[in-house]
Amino acid sequence: MSEKSFDVLGLGNAIVDVIAHAEDDFLAAHALVKGAMTLIDEARAETLYAAMGPAQITSGGCAANTAACVASFGGRAAFIGKVKDDALGSIFAQNIHAFGVGFETRAATAGPATARSFIMVTPDGERTMNTYLGACQGLGPDDVSEEMVRGSAYIYLEGYLWDPPLAKVAFRKAARIAHAAGRKVALTLSDAFCVDRYRDEFVDLLRSRTIDILFANEHELRSLFGTAETEAAIAALRETDALGVITYGAKGAMTVTREETVAVPAFPIERLVDTTGAGDLFAGGFLFGLARGRSEKECLRLGALSAAEVIQHLGARPERSLKEFAEQEGLAV
Repeated sequence: MSEKSFDVLGLGNAIVDVIAHAEDDFLAAHALVKGAMTLIDEARAETLYAAMGPAQITSGGCAANTAACVASFGGRAAFIGKVKDDALGSIFAQNIHAFGVGFETRAATAGPATARSFIMVTPDGERTMNTYLGACQGLGPDDVSEEMVRGSAYIYLEGYLWDPPLAKVAFRKAARIAHAAGRKVALTLSDAFCVDRYRDEFVDLLRSRTIDILFANEHELRSLFGTAETEAAIAALRETDALGVITYGAKGAMTVTREETVAVPAFPIERLVDTTGAGDLFAGGFLFGLARGRSEKECLRLGALSAAEVIQHLGARPERSLKEFAEQEGLAV
């Protein structure tokens, strides 16, 4: 293998997050499914934006958040995702570059506007997302840089990419290039509703070994294997030969392989504010650890620390150096 340019390369939806606090009554009044990510059209996006209270605007998107996490540890990270050449597209690019993440995908000059996700955070810290994909849906195989994929130790793909047809082709292209170069490919299931839409295809990705590493929470994992029992889902995952990374929120996280299970508790926090980005940052900490040759237990602890940082403030990107945070907590980076 040639020398790596990046520890982690993420492919995903380039989204600007619009985040606001909301009561459960607001969700009910606007027929929002609490805790879910719902795709919406531009008209619905304008209606929600007008109804929301004061909001924080920041760059988001699962794989982009993961890349920002890797960079915050001092890792080398890059991201491939599509924005439009508009004001929000500029905000996205500026924010991700500020984290030190490589982002060179050419912006669209025509078509839908840059994507945005309206995120309502209820007092219990749960986030409800309504996402207008916009320019994200234009991501295609031509946007996948073979050089970047070949030069990255881990390729991280988000399940949400399975919605836009061209992005699905880009996803498979990146996986082929990565495996030909001896790299590893990871997938996050993203959302239980996303899994419901593409269950058979996701299972096929695992069984065909297109995916080497799977990130999921327990709800997504049960949905993937069509069972109400977490243990049954874990048993099915073991049969795929993938490295499974399963998160349990406040109960911690574990890795699952054919040979063993490794578990760690959640990292302690002072106050839960917003769960947006918790899974994204967990994946970032875990993949950073893998890229640096850490054990599965150490990788899980780095993931748990990353998730703990992001859920104590609004927004899906770290607000402090994760490298410094980890060192303060005695975790080697």
